[in-house]
Amino acid sequence: MDHLVLYCRAGFEKECAAEILAESARRGFFGHVSARPLSGHVIFTFAQKGRAREFSGLLSFGDLVFCRQMFCAFDQIINLPPSDRISPIIALLREKKVSAGDIVVETADTDESKKILPFCGKFAPHFVRAAVKEGVLKSDGPSKDLRLHLFFISSDRVYAGLSAINNSSPWFMGIARLKFPKAAPSRSTLKLEEAFLSFLSARELSPSLRPGMTAIDLGAAPGGWTYQLASRGIAVVAVDNGPMDPGLLRSGLVRHVKADGFSYRPKHRVDWMVCDIVERPRRIAKLAGQWMANGWCDKTIFNLKLPMKKRYDEVKLCVDCVKNELAKSAAKKNFSIHIKHLYHDREEVTGFIRS
Repeated sequence: MDHLVLYCRAGFEKECAAEILAESARRGFFGHVSARPLSGHVIFTFAQKGRAREFSGLLSFGDLVFCRQMFCAFDQIINLPPSDRISPIIALLREKKVSAGDIVVETADTDESKKILPFCGKFAPHFVRAAVKEGVLKSDGPSKDLRLHLFFISSDRVYAGLSAINNSSPWFMGIARLKFPKAAPSRSTLKLEEAFLSFLSARELSPSLRPGMTAIDLGAAPGGWTYQLASRGIAVVAVDNGPMDPGLLRSGLVRHVKADGFSYRPKHRVDWMVCDIVERPRRIAKLAGQWMANGWCDKTIFNLKLPMKKRYDEVKLCVDCVKNELAKSAAKKNFSIHIKHLYHDREEVTGFIRS
């Protein structure tokens, strides 16, 4: 396999390309990227043939900021005949001896590509039947840990390739499509829900978000993020000079403190600090690092509102800010930092720190 296909939010192709080029150079893999503006994807083509699987095995999908999904791909198949698009794809997979435990038929998340989605939905079951017949889809052996991607650029052009199920997004097209809870006071609630699902494994979710825990929400009003915590039985101190949703206050789990999020200090250590304050990203990064370094919380999730230009550079500077604060920790703990451009983010990224 000679290509790495990476999905991203339309408009962030430049950032996704810069990140994968930096990662490849750091590991001694060389090639070039195709990153057409507003295409919703990036293609990294390796200078040396057949190195995609080796490189992707060294990457941690969870550590890539701007990538929604990634898979290793063969050369693009073009000019698929409308009368039989399946046979050329199956022929390639047979030639390359490809098998997988799962199959997805996808396209990019753009207004242009959304026109292809109905085709992908209709094509998928027909292709799966052919894949079963040809032995491409297998539920046992090493194949069960791999996912076959068919990424359609148009109805007659497709990239076929594989991702490791445990090192890629579990969601179709890399998108967490979440249902907005009617009781939540704002749509920002979906950002925190997606963050929990992205940063915590299925095994960690329940013990990390259990009733009886405590949390502080900085910049809480009107309560979108507070809702995510309180709905799980977590007691929340909502810090904001603005008004909070009355329903949350009646829950008995939320206490509203009218104060500035940068000057507020907790009386006791809490399990979670979350922060969605609209402020310069490096100031927020420093604040999150301070909370962890001072031992005021066990974990924190925070949003960084990015500038219109040099967004990848800004993320790196924010990570440096966090690390500088964590280095001041008297406890000398090992902290892990993750930054991700989530689907429900827009011109922002979400950070997660834990010890």
